[in-house]
Amino acid sequence: MSLALLFAVSVYARPLEVSDGEVFLDSVMSIQEVSVVGKKHAEIIKPQTLSGVQLSRLNSQTVADALRYFSGVQLKDYGGIGGIKTVNIRSMGTNHVGVFYNGIQLGNAQNGQVDLGRYSLDNIEEISLYNGQKSNIFQSAKDFASSSAIYIYTKRPTFAPGKNYQVMVQMKTGSFGLANPSVVWNQRLSDNVTMSANAEYTYANGKYKFHYRRLQLNGDVAYDTTATRQNGDVEAVRAELGVYGRLRDGRWNINGYFYTSQRGIPGAIVNNVFRRGERQWDKSAFGQGAFEKKFSNVYSLKISGKFAWDYSRYLRDDEKELYLNNHYYQKEVYVSVANLFAITDWWNVSASADLQWNAMDADLVDFAYPTRWTELGAIATAVTLGRFNAQASLLGTFIQESARSRKAYTAGPNRHELSPAVFVNYSPFDSDWFEVYGFFKKIFRMPTFNDLYYTEMGNANLEPEYTYQYDMGFSVNRNLEHTFFDFVGVKADAYYNYVTNKIIAYPTGKQFRWTMINLGKVRIAGLEVSGDVAAHIGKVNMKLHSQYTFQRARDYTDPSDSFYGDQIPYIPRHSVSVSYNANYRGWDFNYSFIYTGKRYNEQENNLYNFEPPWYTHDLSLSKELNVGQVRLRIVGELNNVFNQDYEVIHNYPMPGRNFRITAKLTI
Repeated sequence: MSLALLFAVSVYARPLEVSDGEVFLDSVMSIQEVSVVGKKHAEIIKPQTLSGVQLSRLNSQTVADALRYFSGVQLKDYGGIGGIKTVNIRSMGTNHVGVFYNGIQLGNAQNGQVDLGRYSLDNIEEISLYNGQKSNIFQSAKDFASSSAIYIYTKRPTFAPGKNYQVMVQMKTGSFGLANPSVVWNQRLSDNVTMSANAEYTYANGKYKFHYRRLQLNGDVAYDTTATRQNGDVEAVRAELGVYGRLRDGRWNINGYFYTSQRGIPGAIVNNVFRRGERQWDKSAFGQGAFEKKFSNVYSLKISGKFAWDYSRYLRDDEKELYLNNHYYQKEVYVSVANLFAITDWWNVSASADLQWNAMDADLVDFAYPTRWTELGAIATAVTLGRFNAQASLLGTFIQESARSRKAYTAGPNRHELSPAVFVNYSPFDSDWFEVYGFFKKIFRMPTFNDLYYTEMGNANLEPEYTYQYDMGFSVNRNLEHTFFDFVGVKADAYYNYVTNKIIAYPTGKQFRWTMINLGKVRIAGLEVSGDVAAHIGKVNMKLHSQYTFQRARDYTDPSDSFYGDQIPYIPRHSVSVSYNANYRGWDFNYSFIYTGKRYNEQENNLYNFEPPWYTHDLSLSKELNVGQVRLRIVGELNNVFNQDYEVIHNYPMPGRNFRITAKLTI
C-alpha cells in the first residue's frame, strides 16, 4: 500500500472546553507533516526508541545520558559535564556502533569514536537504537555497515494553525556552575519549505565534591579522601541550520552544523594524586543534504551527501609527565545513491552505492598523513507473505589507503569484504500484537588511523575486526480498554555475538614500546528484557518503562592467559533501568533509576580489579503554563538523590547529588 503522507499529532491529555457554542483546546495542538516515499513496511525488528515528550521528560542533558535507558548499552563516562562520553552496545566495542545524525553517519577516522556528549537533547526529536541494522532496505549502503546503529533525528518545524513562525528560548542552570542558554527559531518559508535555526551555549566549571576510598587486598584502608574534582570545566557553542522541503511524492533537506569547545580533561585519580594538566580544544563543522522521491509505483530514488571538517588540539602540560601539544585535522567527503524497486505488492528490491573519502593531518613527528577511499555497495530484498516478513542484504566494502611521510611508512593494504545479513519476523495473529523475530549478521570494522599509523605504535598490517551476530526474540504490545490499564508491552531478546581478530595494544618487549595486533576472541551471550505499562487514574496519566540486561562477555583469546574465560573489562553481568512518569493538568513528575552491577577494570577478574555496583535515583517535576499562544515550561531536577559515590570508569569519580533548573518559553 503506497502512502503519500503521514502525520503526527501532539495532543495534551486535557478536556475540550465549550463556551458559547465554541470548542477549543486549552493548549496548542501541532500537526507535523512527513512525506513518506515508497511502500509501507513493518519494522521486522523494532528498535528501542525515545522520542517527543518521553525524551524531554528524562533527566538527561545529552544524547549519551539518554542512551543509558536502552537495553544492552554500556556508557563510558569520564566524569562531569566536560567528560568525554562514548557508548558500547552488547559488549562489541565502541567502534562497532554507527551513529547517524539525520540519516547520515557521523565519522571519526582517527579513533572511530563519536563523543555523544557533544549533542544536546534540546534540539533532538527522536533517538533510536537498532541491533544489527535498521530493517528498511531503502537506505544508503552505510546503513548496512555496522554491528549496531544509533539514529538521532533533530526536531523539524511544526506550526500552530495560522502561524508561520515559532520561537523557543530556554535557559538551564544548576550545579557545577552550569549556564546553558539556547534559542530555536522556526520559520515557514513557503507552503512546502520550512526552516529551523538554533544555537546553544554551554558553560560549567565542572567542580564537584567526591569521596575517594581505596582498600588494600587484605581489607585495610589505603586511601580515604574527600576532595573537589578539578579541571572538568567546559565552554562550548553549538549552532545548526536546517531547511526542509516537500515535493510531490518526495522530500528534501539541507542541514548545517557547527560546534566548538574547550575543556579541561579531568584526569584519573591514582594513589591519591590529583593531576589536572590536560586540556582539549575541538571544532567540528559539517554540511549535509538528502533528496528522496518516488518517480512511479515501481521506482524510488534517494540521494544524500556530506562534507565534514574536524579539528582537535590536545595539550598535556604537567611537570610530572611528558609535555604534549598536538593538533589533528580530519576531512571527510561522502555521497550515496539508493534505489528502490517495488517488483510486486509483496516483494521489493533495493540497490545502493556509497563513496567516502577521509584524510587526516597532524603535527606529530613522522606522522603518516593517511588518506582512505571507501566504496560500499549493497543489494537487499524484502518480502511480505501474509504474516511473515523477511529481509536479506549483502554489503560489499572496498578500501584503498595511502600514507605520505618523510619516514618510510607503508600504507595498509587494500581491503575488500562481503557482509551478509538476514532478518525474519512472524506474527501469528492478525492484529500483530504478538511477534517473533530473529536475525543473523556478519560485519566488520576497519582499524582506525590511530590503530594503523600512530607513531611507533601503529601496525599497517592489521586485519579488520569481525563480528558474527545471532538474535532471537519476541514482542507483545496490547492496547487495553480497561478502567486502569491503557497499554502493556513486553520485548525480550536472547543473543550471541562472536568477535574475532580483536585489535589490542600489546607490549613488544622494550619498555614503553607497544604495537597494535590482531589477537582477541570474545564470546558474548546476553538476554535483554524490557517492559512498558501505561495507565490512568481519573485525569492522571502514568507510564512505566523498565529494562533488564544480562551479559556474559568472556575473553577466549589464549588458553594460557590467566584471564582466559574471564568477563571482559567494564561489562556488568546485570544492569537495570526504570523510568516512571505521571502527568496531571500540565504537571509532570518523573522518576528514574539506573543500576549497573559489579564489573572488573582489567582483564583478570580478581579482587584487585573489582569495580563495585552502582546505582542512581533521579527526580524531576515540571509545570507548563499557557497564556494565549505563549507557553512557559519550568522544570526542576534532582539527580543522584541519595548522593551515592560511584565510578563508571576506574579512578574517574562521578558527581554526587546535583540539581538543574530549566525555563523554556515558546512563542
